[in-house]
Amino acid sequence: MKNINQLTTNPLSWERAGERLPTEIMTFESIIAQRLGLKEQYVANTVALLQEGATIPFISRYRKEATGGMTDIQVAQVSNELDKLTELQKRREYILTTIEGQGKLTPELAERIQNCWDSTELEDIYLPYKQKRRTRAQVAREAGLEPLARQLMRQGPEPVSSLLTSYKDCPMDPLQGAQDIIAEWVSEDEHARNTLRTTFSLHAEISSKVIKGKDAEGQNFRDYFDWHERLDRCTSHRLLAMRRGEAEGILRISINVDDERAIERISRQFVRGNNECSKAVQEAVEDGYKRLLEPSISNEFAASSRQKADEEAIRIFVRNLEQLLMASPLGQKRVMGIDPGFRTGCKVVCLDEQGNLLHHDVIFPHPPRSERVQSMLTIGKLIEKYQVQAISIGNGTAGRETEDFINHLELPEGTEVYSVSEDGASIYSASEVAREEFPNEDVTVRGAVSIGRRLMDPLAELVKIDPSSIGVGQYQKDVNQSALKKSLDQTVVNCVNRVGVNLNTASKFLLTYVSGLGPALAQNIVDYRKQNGAFRTRRELLKVPRMGAKAFEQCAGFLRVQGGTEPLDNSAVHPERYVLVQQMARDCGCKVEDLLTDSGKRKQIDINKYVSASVGLPTLQDIMAELEKPGRDPRKPLTQFAFDPTVHELSDLRPGMILPGIVSNITNFGAFVDVGVHTKGLVHVSQLADKYVKDPTTVVSLHQHVMVRVVEVDMQRERISLSMKGIVNCKP
Repeated sequence: MKNINQLTTNPLSWERAGERLPTEIMTFESIIAQRLGLKEQYVANTVALLQEGATIPFISRYRKEATGGMTDIQVAQVSNELDKLTELQKRREYILTTIEGQGKLTPELAERIQNCWDSTELEDIYLPYKQKRRTRAQVAREAGLEPLARQLMRQGPEPVSSLLTSYKDCPMDPLQGAQDIIAEWVSEDEHARNTLRTTFSLHAEISSKVIKGKDAEGQNFRDYFDWHERLDRCTSHRLLAMRRGEAEGILRISINVDDERAIERISRQFVRGNNECSKAVQEAVEDGYKRLLEPSISNEFAASSRQKADEEAIRIFVRNLEQLLMASPLGQKRVMGIDPGFRTGCKVVCLDEQGNLLHHDVIFPHPPRSERVQSMLTIGKLIEKYQVQAISIGNGTAGRETEDFINHLELPEGTEVYSVSEDGASIYSASEVAREEFPNEDVTVRGAVSIGRRLMDPLAELVKIDPSSIGVGQYQKDVNQSALKKSLDQTVVNCVNRVGVNLNTASKFLLTYVSGLGPALAQNIVDYRKQNGAFRTRRELLKVPRMGAKAFEQCAGFLRVQGGTEPLDNSAVHPERYVLVQQMARDCGCKVEDLLTDSGKRKQIDINKYVSASVGLPTLQDIMAELEKPGRDPRKPLTQFAFDPTVHELSDLRPGMILPGIVSNITNFGAFVDVGVHTKGLVHVSQLADKYVKDPTTVVSLHQHVMVRVVEVDMQRERISLSMKGIVNCKP
C-alpha cells in the first residue's frame, strides 16, 4: 500500500484513490458535444465563433455551415455549457492550488482532479482538504487522537480498553474523540456519499407542515399544511409553492429518507465483525450519518430539487415571453390608446404611424361621473382630427366596460377595436425609460402610450419593460433571479433579431437588443440619425462613432433600411453576400431589384452553381427565401377577438357555459384564460385536451383564442375552473 499521507487525509479512501485509473483527456468541445448530443466538429466551430465575439443570433443565422444548422436555442446551450465548464476549470485550478499549498497534492490526486468534469465529484474529492470551522474531529486531532481512530478502524480483536491505556492523560474522552474523527471520515468518504445520494434519488420524500400558530396567516398555503410525497414526483410548481411558504415563515420543509435503512447500507462499507472495536466504529458511523452526512446530502438534494424547479419555471417563463414578444403586430397605423379607469377616468392618447404622441386627453364614461355623452363627443372629435385607424384598449380595471362603450359608438368604417394586455404598463410608465421618452408627461399618459404602441408592435414596446414584470410564467419572483434574467434577456435578443429592426425608426431601447450593438452603440446610432437624417444604406453604419468592422458584421443583417439606395438592405441577406447576389443577377441578365420582384428570374437560379468553400447550401437557401419575401415579418397577422356579450361579471358565469377566451398565461399545471370577467379562469393541465398532456405549451400558446367550458365558479375565493375537453380548438 502507498504511503497514506501521499494519497489523502481520509484513510477510508486510500485504496479507492490508489486504484483509480487515468481517464482519457477530454476537451471542452468533446464534453459539450457528448452532453448535448451534437457533432464535436460543429461544437468546436461554434465555440470558436463564440470566443471570437460572435453573438448567438449571428451564429445561428449566418454561420449555418460552421454549426451544422444549429438553432439559436442550440447555440445558446453550447454557450451555457461552455460557461459552466469554464467555471469548473477555474474551480479545479483553485482546488489544485489549495491542496498543493497544504503539501498534500500527489501526482495521482492531481491527475484525478484534472480529469474530473463533474462538479459534485470534484467537491467530494476536495472535501477532506477543505478548510473547515473548528469541528469536533479537529479538536480531537489536536488532542492527538487520530492514531487511536486509525487503530479502531482496523477493528482488531483487542479490547477497546487496552487501546485507551496510552491516552490516560488526554484532556478529553479519548474514545469519544476518536469516534468524532471516524464520523468525519465517514461523512467525507466519496463512496458513502454516493451511496446515500443513490438512496435519496430513489426514496427521498419531501414533506411540509404548517408552523404552529401560522394557520390563519397562511391560508394561501393550506394545501401544504400537512403534505408529503416522493421528491422525484414533486412538480416544480408544488415545490416552489412550498418554498415560498417556507420563505414567508408559514411552512417547515424537510427532505428525508429511511434513516435505519440508509445507516445499514453505509455501515456495510465500514463495519467488519462484531467485536468491541467494530461496535465503536458502528457508533461512530451512526453519529457521522445523523450529525454530518445526512444533513449534507439532504441540503444537497434540497438545492438540486430547487434548481430543477427553477429551471422548469424559467423554461415556462421563456416560452411565454417568446410568444408574447412574437405576438401579432398591427403595423404602422394611426392608433388611439386608452388606459381604462372608473373614478380617475380613461386616459386617451393619439399616436401617429411611428408611435409618436400627438395628443392626450381624459374621458369619464363610467361611474361615478358617467359623462357618456361628453366622452362620445371627445372620442369622435379625436378620431376625426387625428385620422385614427385603430383603437387599443387596456384589459385591466374597467377594460371590458370601456371596450363595450367604444363598440357602441358610431365609429368610422374600417376603424378596428382591440383589447390589449396592459401587464407591466404601470412598471413602464414609472421607469427611467418612460421618463426619458416623455419627460413632460405624467405616468397616466405614458401608460396609455404604451398600451397604444403594444398594439402597433408588441416587440418594440415590451423590450422597454423588465421581462419579469410582464406577468407571464409562474413564481418568477421565487426562482434564481440571475438565471432568470440571463434566460429572459437571451429570449428578448433572439426575438428582436428574428424579426429584424428598422434602422431608421427603431428606438434606442429596441436597438440595444440587436446583435452586436448594446446601449452605447444604440445611443450613437440614434444620435447619428438625429444629426444626419435617415440612413440611406447599411454601410453608412460604419460612420457611426465606435462602430467597428466586427460590430457591423454582427448587426448589419438584422437591421433594415427601407427605401434606401441598396435594395438588399431591406432584407435579411447579409452585406457579406451582396456580391454573390449581384453575381446571380448578372448570370440571369437582370438587376438585383428584378430578383426581388420577378419570380421567373429567381427560378432561373441554380443555387448549386454557387456552392463554395465559404458558402454552402444552407446559406444559399436562406438567400433565396429572402429574395422571395424580402424583409418578411415572421409574426402572424393580427386578428380581432370578441368576448361573449352576455358575460361581464363573475356572477354571470354558470357551469356548462361554453365561452370564447384568450390564453393570458401558461404554467406547467395548466393555462389561465380570460373570458371577460376580470378574473382569469384556470384550465388545469388535466382539462386541456381529451388526451394526456404533459406539457401545456404543446396544446396552447399565449394570446391564443380558445373556446372553454365553465366547470365551477367559486364566488368566495373568486376562482373559475374551466375545461377544453370535448371542444375543438385550433392548434397553437
